[in-house]
Amino acid sequence: MRHDYTILALYLAHRGALVNYASTIVGDRARAEDVVQEAWLRFGAAAENRPLEEPVGFLYRIVRNLAVDGRRRLTREGRTVEADHDAVDVPLDYPSPEAEAVAREELRLLRRAIAELPERTRVALEMRRFGGLKLREIAARLGVSVTVAHEIVAEGIAHCRRRVRPPPK
Repeated sequence: MRHDYTILALYLAHRGALVNYASTIVGDRARAEDVVQEAWLRFGAAAENRPLEEPVGFLYRIVRNLAVDGRRRLTREGRTVEADHDAVDVPLDYPSPEAEAVAREELRLLRRAIAELPERTRVALEMRRFGGLKLREIAARLGVSVTVAHEIVAEGIAHCRRRVRPPPK
């Protein structure tokens, strides 16, 4: 993923404040870091497509929207779990055969995309997404700065997204 260095510098200058901002909404620093990372990917994609008049405000808006959506989703999931707990004879919901086939295909594409990554990127992505390590832990293990660790993970995620769900033509 290639970004204009001014956009990257802007993001890096505000990253800590963005994580703090997202933390107040989602209530969890680890989830806030995920929100900011996702916001960076969306921000970068938007910045590549068009010039941004208020890039800092736009970045904060993306973080806020993602954080609020995540909070709502967790609240909804919590209600669903509570409702399911009270039910006695509720049949389990199984995915349709079509949904299962789509999920299997996406998993196959994801495995292939991860295998295509350079070793360091693959390891960093696996530590973050599957191992739950924080960026500073990944940076320490790879012997790089937190910023570089973030960039490596973001590149891996972007590559996987493009391979699993390519943009419409």
